[in-house]
Amino acid sequence: MNAVSRFLKRLYLLSTRKRFRGELDEEMAFHREQVAKEFVAGGMTPEAARYAAMRRFGNATQARERSHEMVQFKLETVAQDLRFALRQLRKNPGFALTAIVILALGIGASVAIFAFVDAALIKPLPYDRPSQLVSLDESSAAFPRSNLSRDDFDDWKRMNHAFSSVAAYGMSGFLMKTAAGIEPVPVARVSDAFFTTLGVKPVLGRTFLPGEDRPGGAKIMVISYGAWQARFGGRADVIGTAVNMSGDNYTIVGVLPREFSFAPRGNRDMWVPLLDKNGCETRRGCHSLDGIARLRDGVTVQAALSDMKSVAAQLETMYPGTNHGQSASVLPLGEIVVGNVRPILLTLLAGSGLLLLIACVNVASLMLARSESRRREIAVRGALGATQLRIIRQFVTEGMVLAVAGGASAILLAHWLMKALVSLVPKDMMDNMPFLNDVGFNAHAALFAAGAVALSALLLAATPTLRLVKQVIPAALTDGGRGMAGRFWSRVGSNLVVVELAVAVILLTGAGLLSKSFYRLLHVETGFDTSHLATLTVMTPDKLYAKPEQQVALYREIARRVSALPGVVSVGLTSDPPLECNCDTDWIRVEGMPFHGEHNEVDERDVSPAYFDTLKARLVKGRMFTEADDQNHPRVIMINESLAKKYFGGQEPIGKMIGDGSMSQSSLRQVIGVVRDVREGALDDEVWPSEYTAIYQNPDSYFSVFARAAGDEKAMLPEMVRTLRSIDPNLGIRNEQTMQEQIETLQTSVLHRFSAFLVSGFATVALLLSVVGLYGVIAYSVSQRTREIGVRMALGAQRISVYQMVLGEASRLIAVGVVLGLAGSVGAAMLMRKLLFGVKAWDAGTLIGVAVTLAGSALLASYFPARQAASVNPTEALRAE
Repeated sequence: MNAVSRFLKRLYLLSTRKRFRGELDEEMAFHREQVAKEFVAGGMTPEAARYAAMRRFGNATQARERSHEMVQFKLETVAQDLRFALRQLRKNPGFALTAIVILALGIGASVAIFAFVDAALIKPLPYDRPSQLVSLDESSAAFPRSNLSRDDFDDWKRMNHAFSSVAAYGMSGFLMKTAAGIEPVPVARVSDAFFTTLGVKPVLGRTFLPGEDRPGGAKIMVISYGAWQARFGGRADVIGTAVNMSGDNYTIVGVLPREFSFAPRGNRDMWVPLLDKNGCETRRGCHSLDGIARLRDGVTVQAALSDMKSVAAQLETMYPGTNHGQSASVLPLGEIVVGNVRPILLTLLAGSGLLLLIACVNVASLMLARSESRRREIAVRGALGATQLRIIRQFVTEGMVLAVAGGASAILLAHWLMKALVSLVPKDMMDNMPFLNDVGFNAHAALFAAGAVALSALLLAATPTLRLVKQVIPAALTDGGRGMAGRFWSRVGSNLVVVELAVAVILLTGAGLLSKSFYRLLHVETGFDTSHLATLTVMTPDKLYAKPEQQVALYREIARRVSALPGVVSVGLTSDPPLECNCDTDWIRVEGMPFHGEHNEVDERDVSPAYFDTLKARLVKGRMFTEADDQNHPRVIMINESLAKKYFGGQEPIGKMIGDGSMSQSSLRQVIGVVRDVREGALDDEVWPSEYTAIYQNPDSYFSVFARAAGDEKAMLPEMVRTLRSIDPNLGIRNEQTMQEQIETLQTSVLHRFSAFLVSGFATVALLLSVVGLYGVIAYSVSQRTREIGVRMALGAQRISVYQMVLGEASRLIAVGVVLGLAGSVGAAMLMRKLLFGVKAWDAGTLIGVAVTLAGSALLASYFPARQAASVNPTEALRAE
């Protein structure tokens, strides 16, 4: 049946075409006869009038073709063009494969990066009416966006007029009792309105009801979909199950939907109400929570910010001691979720776009060169009646075929790239960027790919089309048109190569700056020796270590037992490991220094006596902590150099007293030592003033253990875990890693490494394509000037002069491309300066290195056609022409 249908369709099309042509011929014959009659009436002979009428109407075949295109442009002509295009590409498999691979690289990279941009910046947050959700935080001179205190949150919730719902959340840790033993579990503590503010509905049970976050309330929890499946086997009767968390039973009341995630503080498997205030939350001046809120209908973010600043000002008047200088921050929740990822993704998208441009330009150069090799074919078709529009349509079809083939290959490449890049993201970062789970080839990516294919096809078709517009058929049919064609190709091809070189310079400069920035980041001064350090985090059960002396005894036992392990040099404990954040801060006042109620905010860390020796941090003056610095002795403190410089005004800090804003007796501590700055914040954060208290005088249930090894520190980690388990199997142990691993997996490091790696990949491909493009232009120019070179050499020109001529032409193109590229590079680097660390946008070393690298590679590529030109035999060159 299919064969019969195809036969009948062809028969119909054939009859339709014949009928159209017959009617057209009759119409044209009628008009010629009418014109001939007019000429006869004017005095011409019938024969002369007939020839005159034919001359007036012109080429009958061409007129018929033009009329057919205007009146009957149907699918059969498109099919003809498509079949012809495929035959042409099959005849030139090398050209076709090269063009498709180049386009696949350009389009594939762009689509892959766009998928990340789409997941992070375009898709709305997975909540109800996400445009109304904002992040609600406090603000000060030191912290433009900082945590809320619990008392401030309660007042903000009561006093605001901008929000329909306000909620708070904070991160905590619990020790979960499982069949395998005690497991530390990160848990989110949230207010009762948290899930209703987001508009999240559970798949099982319920979320928290109004009032269930008050002190003394029931111990209940909501679990994530993943925890439901992994920990409870997806049981439908999970509601009502009791889970032992840090010695208390929490009852499961709800299961969140599979797609739920909350990125600002990392995903959590378990969510519990705020309930009783912990030690920090009992003080208005202690900030440990974050807020989210939903705007009332018609209220803008700016209006909400004004309202909250007014509330903060009222609280500052009511509580001058704790709220002095405290204002409010209101930002769309989406901005908090994407955070520092936005500029990196936009930079990568721009880089992939430049790579796509250079790929299209390169393939356009190939198309232009190929159109020159088909000049005679095109001229013959034109002489036989083919219209310029018909020939242009053929080239458009060929461009479309290449673009579609490249696009199809690009989709496969993009799919692989997406998976590969997502797999390289550490799990901790994935928790903070759950939108990466949505990276994939979706409708948005498909539309972007279609647009890239369409633009590629347009550029591929436009280049030979411009050539066709200028082609003169009689000249193209003779050898005399060859020089003109060669000059046209060289001129247009040269311009395309200049564009390629300029874009390559921009990408190479971006890659150089990002790579240099990443190197500087990894080699930033940390203030301690990061090698041979093993670390892990410990959480103690509050009920077993309720008294400070019990906690201190545990610290000493851990230090003693771990120090006894083979290969361990020293052991130190700290409440907060370095290189994490400028957080866990304290407001201080220095005795004897001017004070006007300001908040002097510094990092606060509790450390053991051997901590600084373990880090190999240098003592500048005074002394270190000793085993005697416990709760039975006067409270003492160590400070870093930054704190000494900022708050002591050049005075000797040793022996001075530091306290809180009111200099209460219980807060006073004597400075006993100054230590070299240890970077407590992220690698790209500034070094903050820091104070260090003796951990024996200020014990905590959550701390980190550092051990310096004489050899391989990674091999020591399992022994450290076994030792801690033998001390107390109820200890929660997590984050076992070396210091180098911690540095490499920091979000700052990963983001800088990703951007440097990807842009360097784009730049490498761009360099290769631009050099190959220059080689093609120079080689074609040499082939067109073979006769000229032969004449020069026959008249006595030396080979060195031929080298100079060819390399001089290449040098001019390289110089123009490099100069334009360097100018564009400085502008591009200024736009991405937020991504740079320790490197200026106009870094001279990088710019010079890029210019030398590109110029050297391009000249090397130009050397080969220059050598070929210098090897021309004058006699054979003249005979060949």
